[in-house]
Amino acid sequence: MDAAEFRKRGKEMVDYVADYLEKIDKRQVFPDVEPGYLRPLIADCAPQEPESFEDVFKDIEKIIMPGVTHWHSPYFFAYFPAASSFPALLADMLCGGIGCVGFSWGSASEATLISLLAARTKTIRRVQSEKPELTEAEIMGRLVAYASDQAHSSVERAALIGAVKIKNVPSDDTFSVCGSALKKVLDEDKAAGLIPFFFCATLGTTPCCSFDKLLELGPICNKENIWMHIDAAYAGSAFICPEFRHLLNGVEFADSFNFNPHKWLLVNFDCSAMWVKKRSDLIGAFKLEPLYLQHHHQESGLVTDYRHVRLSHQFEHLVLQDERFEICAEVVLGLVCFRLKEQSGEIEHSTTGFVTFDQTSSSSTSVLLSLMIQSKKLHLQGKTILQYEGSNELNEALLKSINEAKKIHLVPCHLREKFVLRFAICSRTVESAHINFAWQHISQLASDLLKTWEQNHHQQQ
Repeated sequence: MDAAEFRKRGKEMVDYVADYLEKIDKRQVFPDVEPGYLRPLIADCAPQEPESFEDVFKDIEKIIMPGVTHWHSPYFFAYFPAASSFPALLADMLCGGIGCVGFSWGSASEATLISLLAARTKTIRRVQSEKPELTEAEIMGRLVAYASDQAHSSVERAALIGAVKIKNVPSDDTFSVCGSALKKVLDEDKAAGLIPFFFCATLGTTPCCSFDKLLELGPICNKENIWMHIDAAYAGSAFICPEFRHLLNGVEFADSFNFNPHKWLLVNFDCSAMWVKKRSDLIGAFKLEPLYLQHHHQESGLVTDYRHVRLSHQFEHLVLQDERFEICAEVVLGLVCFRLKEQSGEIEHSTTGFVTFDQTSSSSTSVLLSLMIQSKKLHLQGKTILQYEGSNELNEALLKSINEAKKIHLVPCHLREKFVLRFAICSRTVESAHINFAWQHISQLASDLLKTWEQNHHQQQ
């Protein structure tokens, strides 16, 4: 692509983005696809000949958009506002055009840090299981990490942040670390009572583009329960070419691998890709799961917009008008926390316009059946009264039905022991009509849920 074609294609892309944002309310806010849908739709390897821009452009709607959650949709009420505007998009274009690498430390450096922290956690847990008499502090004091004397300074910085010792392994005449050099250092440190846990091998060192000898280093690390991370920040992009793949021999011994596409693959800074052999090691080291970040696939505001505040109070008012619901926290800015009350009422409810509820396929049915078991039936003045217990499960079922319908998107949180739905004003294009639509949709699904529960309760009598 030369400058002339860039001018032409740039105009086309601006038109596409403008059309996308102007008509985003017509798109389903949450995708129907499952994780992994993209794999069979893309080639297994890079093409020998480039595709035309027209064909690439068609893939946006054909391949990319079916998997997109539209954060800027006026029906997206999950998480937090993702600020964007047309001036910001133009600024992004300018930043990409200038391409200034304005950083002090980042990208591959962060991958090294994350790998080291994951290795630290994994080792501490292993040693504690073997020697339960040792405290975490005692183990931490004996941990030691290793890297080549040619490694990037970010490896040493990662060890400082991780509060562990680090030692340089001497390189040979080709500025590469070999297996014998690593083994010598390991033997000395183990004899001194230290616990080796992490080695950072470099493919393409910063000073001279030397390559540590993975085929020698990998088996040693695996045998000694040492996490081997490969920092291929510079050279990694070259491995797309078959003639350079021999430099990657031994990668199968690695626990993690990182390279920077922004160096050779014509991608703007910063773009750093990282792989881990066993993702549970990485996830387990950082597993703090507030409910609003949880999703059913996980195991397979900086700027205040006062318009958001007005709309959130509109939604709060709608919630308060429905006696079945309650507000669970003070509404101050653009977030409303609400839930179905732990309520009791007559079997007969005044409800209209129910949505069909598939009792044979939805897992919400099992939740409702469990609620029936927990329910109490009272008789008062000749009327049958139901008391709903298990209110958390009821609200979980409501959220599930909301997100399965895919007309709006919400996420939950826990406030003390209560399961609560979060309604966050996110998109700058949200208007009063979108708030009304969202509430009508939520209210209708809640009515349907309660009606189904009551019907199942009658069937059990």
